[in-house]
Amino acid sequence: FDRLGGRIQLTEAGQRLLPYAEQMLTLAGEARGATVGSGDPAGVLTIGSMESITSYRMPPLLEFFHHRYPALHIVLRPSLCAETCHALRQGMFDMGFLMEAETQHPGVQTEVLGSEPLTVVAAPDHPLTRLPKVTTEELRRTQVISAEAGCAYRELFEAELNDGTGEALPFLEFGTIESIKRGVAAGLGISLLPTACVQDALDAGILVRLDWEIPFQVFTQLAWRRGKNLTREMRVFTDQTMRFLAEEYGR
Repeated sequence: FDRLGGRIQLTEAGQRLLPYAEQMLTLAGEARGATVGSGDPAGVLTIGSMESITSYRMPPLLEFFHHRYPALHIVLRPSLCAETCHALRQGMFDMGFLMEAETQHPGVQTEVLGSEPLTVVAAPDHPLTRLPKVTTEELRRTQVISAEAGCAYRELFEAELNDGTGEALPFLEFGTIESIKRGVAAGLGISLLPTACVQDALDAGILVRLDWEIPFQVFTQLAWRRGKNLTREMRVFTDQTMRFLAEEYGR
């Protein structure tokens, strides 16, 4: 380590050692899991997840684990999909959620939970809400509010709007889904978001669904490092995640 003022950071040697240390800790956890017998799952599972899954899909599942497996502590780490894949390959996360168009990822094994429904939303008084059908060209002339770059559905939406225009259309980037919803409700622009994130606002009439035919899909996936022997805790988490989310994804 290097000490810089009041901070401590890894040296270059420390950076090179870090992925090996994380893999050693992961293997140690797997070894413990293989020898502790048949008691209830216990220990810590570190899960990488994006905000849309953590905030809008996970609460019932986390409540179940809290009551059914109190000795198993689930730690959620905010992470974009590319970061999650990297962390899984390096052994920094035990498992992770992805929301991508692709379902094959180098060094990562996935279980597809389902196609994630997406919705384009606007404020109730937005001019596009008066149209029975919204075209891509009309969306190109409209201010878009989006999540930060690196979000799969944002990048697909951006590519669709930029296709054939010869220029990159400006997106307003807001930090969280809730801030995006507030910005849309205030009339600052439209947005494409997972339906699960906006259903409450649609039901309340705060936001309105625009009738634009979305020409792409993203799939929510549960992922882990390819070749990794799943511990008992990871198997329990996988089984219960699929059970809780099966109905939501129509499985």
